[in-house]
Amino acid sequence: MGWVPPGVRNLRDYRRGWLVKDVVAGVVLSTLLVPQGMAYAELAGLPAITGLYTSVLCLLAYAVFGPSRILVLGPDSSLGPMIAATVLPLVASDGDPERAVALASVLALMVGAIMVLAAVARLGFVADLVSKPTMIGYMNGLALTILVGQLPKLFGFSTDAHGIVGEIDAFIRALAAGKTVPAAVAVGVCGLALILLLQRLLPKVPAVLVMVVLAIAASVVLHLDEHGVRTVGRLPEGLPPFTVPHVGLDDLGPLFAGALGIALVSLADTISNASAFAARTGQEVRGNDEMLAIGAANVAVGLFQGFPLSTSGSRTAVAERAGARTQLTGVVGAGLILLMLVLFPGLFRDLPQPALAAVVITASLSLADLRGTRRLWRQRKAEFWLSIAAFLGVALLGVLPGIGIAVGLSILNVFRRAWWPYSTELGRVPGLAGYHDVRSHPRAEHLPGLVILRFDAPLFFANAKSFRDEVLRSVRHAPGVRQVLLATEPVTDVDTTAADVLLELDAALQEKGVRLVFAEMKDPVRRKIEQYGLARTFAPERFFPTLEEAVVAFRAQSGARWQE
Repeated sequence: MGWVPPGVRNLRDYRRGWLVKDVVAGVVLSTLLVPQGMAYAELAGLPAITGLYTSVLCLLAYAVFGPSRILVLGPDSSLGPMIAATVLPLVASDGDPERAVALASVLALMVGAIMVLAAVARLGFVADLVSKPTMIGYMNGLALTILVGQLPKLFGFSTDAHGIVGEIDAFIRALAAGKTVPAAVAVGVCGLALILLLQRLLPKVPAVLVMVVLAIAASVVLHLDEHGVRTVGRLPEGLPPFTVPHVGLDDLGPLFAGALGIALVSLADTISNASAFAARTGQEVRGNDEMLAIGAANVAVGLFQGFPLSTSGSRTAVAERAGARTQLTGVVGAGLILLMLVLFPGLFRDLPQPALAAVVITASLSLADLRGTRRLWRQRKAEFWLSIAAFLGVALLGVLPGIGIAVGLSILNVFRRAWWPYSTELGRVPGLAGYHDVRSHPRAEHLPGLVILRFDAPLFFANAKSFRDEVLRSVRHAPGVRQVLLATEPVTDVDTTAADVLLELDAALQEKGVRLVFAEMKDPVRRKIEQYGLARTFAPERFFPTLEEAVVAFRAQSGARWQE
């Protein structure tokens, strides 16, 4: 047989006892998908209906291609600002919604293509380009950006400002000018408080659904539209229309740049969520299969007036608590949304916009990780400042530059650690086997005439000279040195630049009457040294399988005894 999509393979093991649980979980899930889908669409600067189209198509596509049994896809609060930052600058000054939808759909197609190609090339590891500290800072900045952007809607007005500083300034000016709509503030603040309260006190109650139902009821009974409160209005009736989006050639460059950032964030989010929920169910995470599934889902929504999507930890948790066993849960949820669009398109007509703002703001609060930031401050100051730099990048420069800064900082941090790795002298500690860091054991014993050094990194062009300087410094600080013993077990690679530096170092040491020897060098590293033509300089007798053998050989030659 040929290739079978993972979702179809999962159906082969389907049990009848799961059916009721999947259907019930699908009903529960749909109550969350509708208000969140509409809210995140508006967060992305798109009509609310596109959020429902995206929810339907991604659930159906992932049911076919998704390897995870219960992972839930959909519009995501972390992607909304990125979509808006990519699409809105390209929209005409009159804010043509049709053009915005077309641009967002092309963006989804690009994200899908990037994901599929990356899956074929088995590039799932790129999600590791963003470290945890920089991702914490990025998400904190994103949370603040979303929160500030939603405040005008919560207070019943809108601004044309861009950037967090401009938006804060415009918001304050609008407040001072008396543009606040009291009824809108009442709906938004009460809705926000209700969601947070229910999530804290009654976590099993669908807080968003309860708030939305009460907001619609208040809107109908109190005629909030007559008091200046904007509502969602009647949604278009019928199924999502198949549409091949058309955009200008000049738009493709900016869209592709945005698609790269969105694909990276979506992939990192997907892998982390898939890993978390797979650990609970005993499933294995297949990163490339997840990439292929997310790519297929993005392509599907891009052809039905949707926008880029990701996985959702909160919606997946809801489905899991409701008893979901397979992706049939998502299919049921998608089916119920379709029924609503066909039979009850006016169901959310009276939903106040400030209520949607409250939904988005609560989602933004869940993105922030202040506890993680405080933990970084306590545990590692350098990574704390990396997190703050990523936070400021998002908050001050924007969402798309922010993800670039986050990736760049992560890579630079890796490079920094390899550039200036930890190195130390080793000594013997009575009562402890082996040889140990003299910084941790200041009273460790040493052999006169011998310096044992450990360099905790591969040797390459960036750190080779600092390695050489460290060795020479240790010789200068220990009079009477006759031999330098390198504990090379942590050295996993030696490039050509480092090989040349080793030759220079050996020559410099020989001028001082010091012999350079190696212990515990890995076979692949030693073979590389031989390939570089260093075998004549570094003869086999300079290499020892263990530190102990090297020390025994030195003592036999020199007669040295251990001293404090």
